[in-house]
Amino acid sequence: MARHLITSALPYINGIKHLGNMVGSMLPADVYARYLRQRGHEVLYICATDEHGTPAELAAKAAGQSVADFCTEQHHAQKAIYDGFSLAFDYFGRSSSAQNVELTQHFARKLHENGFIEERAIRQVFSIADDRFLPDRYIVGTCPHCGYDKARGDQCENCTRVLDPTDLIDARSAISGSSELEVRETKHLFLLQSRLQGEVESWIDATGEEWPTLASSIARKWLTEGLQDRAITRDLDWGVPVPADVWPELAAEGKVFYVWFDAPIEYIGATKEWADQAPAERDWKSWWYEADDVRYTEFMAKDNVPFHSVMFPATQLGTREPWKKVDFLKAFNWLNYYGGKFSTSQQRGIFTDAALELLPADYWRYFLMANAPESDDTSFTWELFSSSVNKDLADTLGNFVNRVLSFSRKRFGDEVPAGKAAGEAEAKLGEEIARLLAEYEGHMEALQFRKAAAALRALWSAGNSYLEEKAPWLEIKTDQEAAALTLRTAMNLIHLYAVVSEPFIPASAKAMRGAFALDGDTAAWVTADEARALASVPAGTAFTVPPVLFAKITEDDLESYRERFGAAE
Repeated sequence: MARHLITSALPYINGIKHLGNMVGSMLPADVYARYLRQRGHEVLYICATDEHGTPAELAAKAAGQSVADFCTEQHHAQKAIYDGFSLAFDYFGRSSSAQNVELTQHFARKLHENGFIEERAIRQVFSIADDRFLPDRYIVGTCPHCGYDKARGDQCENCTRVLDPTDLIDARSAISGSSELEVRETKHLFLLQSRLQGEVESWIDATGEEWPTLASSIARKWLTEGLQDRAITRDLDWGVPVPADVWPELAAEGKVFYVWFDAPIEYIGATKEWADQAPAERDWKSWWYEADDVRYTEFMAKDNVPFHSVMFPATQLGTREPWKKVDFLKAFNWLNYYGGKFSTSQQRGIFTDAALELLPADYWRYFLMANAPESDDTSFTWELFSSSVNKDLADTLGNFVNRVLSFSRKRFGDEVPAGKAAGEAEAKLGEEIARLLAEYEGHMEALQFRKAAAALRALWSAGNSYLEEKAPWLEIKTDQEAAALTLRTAMNLIHLYAVVSEPFIPASAKAMRGAFALDGDTAAWVTADEARALASVPAGTAFTVPPVLFAKITEDDLESYRERFGAAE
């Protein structure tokens, strides 16, 4: 079996993330990692906070903290929320780590040795009011392409076009707000992507064919337009320093690497952070260097695709070292909020900390994955959310679990009843469950999460249909053994649901598994034969009735949510 390396786009350090960030990278990566682990694969899921760049400096200044202290505080705050969402990272690192500094400088040295980094004099925006050169993100203005009036000097958040600061209309300093800007000459390092275009194209020709259309089309668009040489250093106080042994003059001026140069390298850096915690047992290089037995899957929203499909592979190729490059790039569109964008900078939409205050993580995990913006943008509404929770989680799954276990305990006691041998109805059910399980597995293997969620929901529905057809509450009046068979079969369905629902709703799945006094790994995946037999929980197994798994969202709840978060533009 392949070893699976999984990374999700690094959440930026500046502020708590919204639900759109969650569904666009970290959550689907976690669902996939959990699934692969259950199937018996060796999995390493790596993520980290992205801690360099302009917004971190500005936010720290606004908070009256040093950038280092600000980043440490924000890292812990974010990690606590991801723990609350049950994101099972193997390691969650920091791009400001010593390991990432070492690796970023190594990459730069190798690129320089191979002729892919060049020092150039450029004309850069200087703020008179701030008495400093302004990095791209320190400059804001109106996007010349879409008219968005809060575009940054490196990229427009609205239309995702990559910009130069001089492209902006009515440009001003993000520090002081001053428009008293002038262009002066300074020196920076450039990554010569133009010289690597052919290699990147050949690599995408060989790799990108199996990527989702969203990812491959963005990569192809950039290649068609032609790769431009890109400045990879900035004038900032916080970042990975340019190494003085290669560029003494720039190092003396305090130049640091551009955040988009060092952030993807942090995938490797975080793996080294992980390995350095237990060097006798962990080998970071086996995942990244000459790692031919590794399948590497990346998860990200569409605005991150250009950097991961073109810039980072170009960086890796230019080192002339055998670094592991992505095999499958899973990209997502936007999750909108009532038709408008979620926005961290504008505090629009539901943020992950507020979400966990309202309801348990599984409610959000299931809804977000069942409505993941894979083929197009999707929209969050409270009405859709409550319908999904109430119908799928509370009625279809939660009610099934509760009524089966409660009725069986009431009529047959605290052990799974024996009853008759399985008959025609059970054989038919077993075939249906095996078919739906194969469908679910196929969608998970293909990373089609909405389809996987629909197949999971169909598995839950099949149990309800069986229960309605057999009606044990009527059977028991005339044939107790028949009713016992129905309940034993339904309890086996509950255990199967607990196993296969684990990637989507891990806390609820654990509660369902915990209802049965079984030995061994109760989360191990279900084979097709086990699905047909529905006999993993034998008669005589002790069980308990768990608390209600999913409480319904009421109209009063809905009204309070709409009032707190708004419900329209």
